[in-house]
Amino acid sequence: MKVHLDYGKDGLEQEIPASNITILAPRFLPGLPDETAAFRDAARRPVESQPLKDVLRATDRVAVVIPDITRPLPTERLLLWMFAELSHIPAKNFTVINGTGSHRTNTQAELASMVGVEVLSKYRVVNHTAHDPSTLTLAGRSPEGRPVFMNREYVDADRRIVLGFIEPHFMAGFSGGYKGIFPALADIDSIMRYHRASVIGNPHSTWGVLEGNPTQEQIRANGALLPVDFCINVTQNRKREITQFFCGGVMAAHLKGCEFARTTAMVACERSYPIVLTTNGGYPLDQNLYQAVKGMSAAAQIVDEGGFVLAASRCNDGFPAHGNFRKLLFDHDSPRALLDRILAPGFSMYDQWEAQILAMILLKARVGLYSDILPEEVERAHLAPVPDIGGRISAELERIGQDAPIAVLPEGPMTIPYLT
Repeated sequence: MKVHLDYGKDGLEQEIPASNITILAPRFLPGLPDETAAFRDAARRPVESQPLKDVLRATDRVAVVIPDITRPLPTERLLLWMFAELSHIPAKNFTVINGTGSHRTNTQAELASMVGVEVLSKYRVVNHTAHDPSTLTLAGRSPEGRPVFMNREYVDADRRIVLGFIEPHFMAGFSGGYKGIFPALADIDSIMRYHRASVIGNPHSTWGVLEGNPTQEQIRANGALLPVDFCINVTQNRKREITQFFCGGVMAAHLKGCEFARTTAMVACERSYPIVLTTNGGYPLDQNLYQAVKGMSAAAQIVDEGGFVLAASRCNDGFPAHGNFRKLLFDHDSPRALLDRILAPGFSMYDQWEAQILAMILLKARVGLYSDILPEEVERAHLAPVPDIGGRISAELERIGQDAPIAVLPEGPMTIPYLT
């Protein structure tokens, strides 16, 4: 069977040498026939909020928060529609903040591709930098009483708008909502606390779970330390077309969007599989191995204990080079040793959360990686380098039987399977 796998910008046409194949993909919804008109309607008839243009005054200093380049949000279109709706406010009153969280800052060329040349030339666009205290100021205290610092431009604004994309998330249940604020605009110490091992290891910190999820609880509590005046969230199909808008009050709009995403992006499975082929949704999600853990996690939900996950993720940006993810993987001789180190009392290291999730996956199943990363570095990361997807699947089938069932997630974490 030939399948199209989301990989890089162009995808892969892959022949799978098997007959017992189940394709798991999100329910396809066509894009909205008139996105501009749909946005205007959503902004003027929002969920539990006044219309967008009535929320902001002409004299307000407005912070607009967008996700960074690793998130496939049609930011350029959304900003143009939003600014048209807020034409009564001078351009100089706006600051667009790129919510990088602990990720690297984006270059001017990348910002231009994200927000568009027109917006970049007319409006002030800045990167959040979690590691630079001079750009941060106190936003408030967490429910535990810990200080939470956020981007100074955001804290000092009179009004705040957050843009986001709702999809299932491997720790937070769903993305979108207050997640566009926290951890996106937080200081590195707060981000480390948010990602602590006990929270990441909690079984409720997982795909599709909101209530009782300690990760989502932190997002909501810390994201709401300062008023967020309007939320603009969307859902999308595999063509990156907008399928629905969820605008208005953050909690109300987000909950409505999550219910919609649950029915379209989560797929019930009656059985687990010895082989699961997955991706990380293609560009921009599959630029590095750190992000590619999400696609592996989606596959791990339905792989047999001791089974095989094969992830096709380009990883053209490596591990990436910044941060400690690569170091954590290379410095331990096994996934068990890595996980034991992360769970040790008092241990704390930036990027440990992604390494922890990968170690948990590797203790359940073997994982192979088809990517741009050098084979020797893939091996040092405790993964099996895969130069030929079809050849590796053939080898697995020779070992376990030619009729063994295979599940394929061609869009990776755009589809989240779960066992009934």
